[in-house]
Amino acid sequence: MNRGPEPAVAVEVLLQALPYIERFRGAVVVVKFGGNAMVRPELAAEFARDVVLMHRIGMRPVVVHGGGPQIGEWLVRMGKETEFVDGRRVTDAETLEVAQMVLMGKVNAEIVTALNTFGPVAMGLAGTDARLLVAEPHDPELGYVGSITEVNPELIERALDINLIPVIATIGVDREGQTYNINADDAATAIAVELAADKLVFLSDVPGLLTQVDRPETLVAEVTPARIAELIGDGTISGGMVPKMAGCARAVEQGVGSVHIIDGRLPHVLLLELLTDAGVGTMVRPDGSVPDEGPSS
Repeated sequence: MNRGPEPAVAVEVLLQALPYIERFRGAVVVVKFGGNAMVRPELAAEFARDVVLMHRIGMRPVVVHGGGPQIGEWLVRMGKETEFVDGRRVTDAETLEVAQMVLMGKVNAEIVTALNTFGPVAMGLAGTDARLLVAEPHDPELGYVGSITEVNPELIERALDINLIPVIATIGVDREGQTYNINADDAATAIAVELAADKLVFLSDVPGLLTQVDRPETLVAEVTPARIAELIGDGTISGGMVPKMAGCARAVEQGVGSVHIIDGRLPHVLLLELLTDAGVGTMVRPDGSVPDEGPSS
């Protein structure tokens, strides 16, 4: 029979978590959910438990999700080829219809249902609800892919005020009613900035920022926007990490307390990053801030 951790270990974990619980009670934490953490059932279930625990101990989580793998799967079923430009899916009218169906009708409902197995704690929203995410075309070459021009946070704030976890599907809409597929990283960043979130957390398929992509031991634990600019300039940050890290830098420059990139393939990685001394990913903090030394810093 699995009896769990040794009592001394369990007590140590609880004592380590307590100062963080006190520190982050009432904190708005925007979590971008995607990648392997979303498509592997066991990780998705652990994610739901972690978010509900955050909620129970007084944090105010906001979940923002994409659904690229699921959209891709449905397009394959339809025999439709997918083209990407700079990491963004070219989205014609048919692909947009599939994206809306998958993100709003399937993925969002599954996340909300998973969270609500622990009680009535979550509600689903989409960027089209009350024009939560106002968008414009990102690039004519990409079709119905949008860039966010405005975030209207009233629905999110109302959900938080009645102690619910908002779960947001990243479909945006323009002022004429045309819908757009929105990059989930971009949406999570824009929402975190608008809410002046204490933390923005990206569940990724990488451990964090690595100075050498094939060497996990080169993980950068903490970094500032100024240092990110240096690392982009000298080529240390390259490829798809350039827009991600530049977005993290903009978020803290625009008022988000800190941004975290963590490996969503690790069990309970959210709790490890937020509630323990270990810190398992990369934290981006504002220029001039004091390096994080735990809850007493």
